[in-house]
Amino acid sequence: MSVELPFAPVDTIIRRNAGELRVSADASEELARRIQRRGSDLATDAAERAAEDGRKTLMAEDFGVEQVVEREELELPIAPVDRIARLDIDDRYRVSMSARIALADILEDYADNVASAAAKLARHADRRTIQAEDIETYFALFE
Repeated sequence: MSVELPFAPVDTIIRRNAGELRVSADASEELARRIQRRGSDLATDAAERAAEDGRKTLMAEDFGVEQVVEREELELPIAPVDRIARLDIDDRYRVSMSARIALADILEDYADNVASAAAKLARHADRRTIQAEDIETYFALFE
C-alpha cells in the first residue's frame, strides 16, 4: 500500500512531542503508514454508519465528532486525509469537508499519542533519536 500522507507534517507532529530528541525519516514514514491505516479503518466504519442512515455522504458525526475544529488548527493536510478516507470505501460515497477535517483532527490526536509514547521509548532506550522501531514497539505493546 502506498502512503498518501506526506511525511513532513507527520515529522512535525513527532517533533512537537520529541522535545530535545531528533526524529529519523523512518519514524515519520512508519507513523504515516499507521495513520493511514487507522484513517482508512475509521472511514470504513463511518461509511457503515452513513449507510445505516441512508446517506451516501460521510459527515463529521459519522466519526463520532460533535464539534469540528478549524482547518487552520491542524497540521495534517486535508487533501491527503480525503484520499485516505476513500481508500477502502465504495466510490459511491462522498466525504464532506467537515468529515475530512474531523478525520484529520482524530488522526492528528492519534499521531500525537503515538509520538509522545515513541519519545518515551527512545529516551528509555537511552537514544537521542526517535526511530521507526519506537513506533513499532508502541504498537506491539499497546495495540
